[in-house]
Amino acid sequence: MTQYGTIRSYDAAKGSGTISPEQGGDALTFEKSALQQEAAEPAQGQRFSYELHEADGGRHSAVNLHQQEQDAGDLAENEKRNQARQQAG
Repeated sequence: MTQYGTIRSYDAAKGSGTISPEQGGDALTFEKSALQQEAAEPAQGQRFSYELHEADGGRHSAVNLHQQEQDAGDLAENEKRNQARQQAG
């Protein structure tokens, strides 16, 4: 099932990052190889669709990530949401 979230962080040197699900819950990890547009580096606040993958031990990660189109208003709203989540801890 396709889900949506925003990039929380991405470390180009490690080739991995985290995505915050729009429906709430803990951030999920993803690898650069899971990005469908591998040439482009994801940036904090960008919206992506993804699918959940359960690894051994029941740990979840995001796979099959596709960047979604956004306008400037959506980006600002997502950034506010991410900041509120981080402050809530």
